[in-house]
Amino acid sequence: MRAVVPLLAALALGHSANGPSITVSSRAFAPSAGPLTINAEIDQPALLGVRLASLADRPLGWIDPPVLRARVVDVWDGTLNGRPVRDGYYQAELVAGGRVVASVGFHLDRKPAALEQLRVANSSVPFAGDGPLLTTVSPNGDGVRDYLRISFVLTEAAHVTLNVQRTVAAPTTVYTRTWGFRRGAHSIGWLPSEKVAARTYVLSLTTVDTAGNELTYGAPDARVGRYPRAPVVRVLGIDAAFTRQSYDPNRLSTLRIATDEPELTMQVFHAGPEHSVTYADNLLDGIPVTQPLAIQWARYRDAPHSITVAIGDWPSGLYYARLTAADGTIGYAPFVVLPAVPGAASRTAVVLPTSSWAAYNFYDADGDGWGDTWYAGPPHQSATTDRPYLRRGVPPFFYRYDLGFLHWLYWTGKTVDFLSESRVAELSGDTLAKTYDLIVYSGHSEYVTSQEYDAIQRYRDLGGNLMFLASNNFFRRIDVTGATMRKIGQWRSYGRPEAALLGVQYLANDEGQAQGLYVVRDDRSAPWLWAGTGLRAGLTFGDAVGGYGIEIDHTTPDSPAGTIVLAEVPDLYGPGLTAQMTYYETPAGAKVFAAGTMDFGGSATTDPVAQILENLWARLTGP
Repeated sequence: MRAVVPLLAALALGHSANGPSITVSSRAFAPSAGPLTINAEIDQPALLGVRLASLADRPLGWIDPPVLRARVVDVWDGTLNGRPVRDGYYQAELVAGGRVVASVGFHLDRKPAALEQLRVANSSVPFAGDGPLLTTVSPNGDGVRDYLRISFVLTEAAHVTLNVQRTVAAPTTVYTRTWGFRRGAHSIGWLPSEKVAARTYVLSLTTVDTAGNELTYGAPDARVGRYPRAPVVRVLGIDAAFTRQSYDPNRLSTLRIATDEPELTMQVFHAGPEHSVTYADNLLDGIPVTQPLAIQWARYRDAPHSITVAIGDWPSGLYYARLTAADGTIGYAPFVVLPAVPGAASRTAVVLPTSSWAAYNFYDADGDGWGDTWYAGPPHQSATTDRPYLRRGVPPFFYRYDLGFLHWLYWTGKTVDFLSESRVAELSGDTLAKTYDLIVYSGHSEYVTSQEYDAIQRYRDLGGNLMFLASNNFFRRIDVTGATMRKIGQWRSYGRPEAALLGVQYLANDEGQAQGLYVVRDDRSAPWLWAGTGLRAGLTFGDAVGGYGIEIDHTTPDSPAGTIVLAEVPDLYGPGLTAQMTYYETPAGAKVFAAGTMDFGGSATTDPVAQILENLWARLTGP
């Protein structure tokens, strides 16, 4: 290219400013970056055209055939007769009266600058699973894996931009920087802040050469195999998870931990009884049930390792192991303790939404930069239940959808059995009916297996009472093999609409953009529900929490006969897109309540919801 530059300069303008002239908008022309603008003129009108020629003056074709005129302005896309012109060095000739009166040279270049031998590595030693395009860092200033370097061989001079991207369903850039490089070997680095959240990040790289050709390494969606692969970095905190959703008391459990902290302190807590409220999606609080235990971890700093944790003789409930390090790093690992004797302490069971927690978990175990869940987008069709939760181990949406109801239970002195969804799937409806008068689905249980659906439907058919405190429950079928959940389809498409069980079914959502107040519609059919609340038909509630919504349910023709619409959030997402709170009873004696909005149960400690729940409890806890 350097050898040709003087020739291009000589060809830039063949005549004086007062005579024929021709110019181009760029000497390096990439059609993908935009057209080439050609300006030419002569002193007097003549048959004037612009022709493409080789540097050896061999005519190749007309960009703009001759027409009687004195000036030409062409916007050229790099084709002749509809066919792309090959990459190379050319000249645009100004032809007047059949002869070339001026010319200008340029380089047509469609090939972008490539990054060959692309690699990423941290500043220390690899962590287990690291490879040429995956590295692990832990930017805590201890000298171990504090930063990363990306190396490559650039095929031509270009600007190289690094975009560090956090992904959910689409990438979001959290850091960017651009360098200008000559052709050859180079390396660039990133030193993350100690405050950068632990997770994987895509190290998207974009080259732009002098012609404007652009090439990006990194995918705009989870289909990473369709695009040039970008390096990925895992920012490691304390990633921990139990291998099962739930355990019987007085048993041993397995906790898998990945961290390069040299020492950890572990303590187990019971979530719910604490009289404190967290308002962050990466915090858990509870009361301790064990003493802090120091664990030496120096020999496990380069790979995950599993330890055994003894489950104590603890009441059924939601628990978590909290792991802390001297530098302030925290990791949580939640698990459910099942009842020692089902139904002995209480004939009410609360089912925690453990399957939906796993589905909404964007933790990236395979290191491709995208969460291992179908919510990251195709091609993902599965999710595993034994991964650490993404935000330091806290289940998705926990403080908004689940914590309020747990607090209400404990703060009002309720005693219940807690079940994971995997445990419900192991039980029959007959067993559930013999054991419990009421089963509460306290959160967003969108994903259920056929075993769980069968058990709960049979339980209802035998007269068991049900309470659904969120929305969009029993919406999709999943199949589970081991720790892997696979999304199958909507239950209603299998002839089992969820409204036939719940009374309502999923209608719409806007991801929480609009929130509305419930309007009481019927205070006569179930007057017991409103007792002590001061509410009557036409009055509203929900202003204490800014309204309700996120995802909403509505009755359908499949709703059981006699289903009562107790309250509505009218036209929340537009005409007819109304959330409905319902109640129905069956000839077998079952009583079924459904809140109809996602965040109803999360507001359990606020008025008047606390009193509504007390009224429901009194009504549904008896056979």
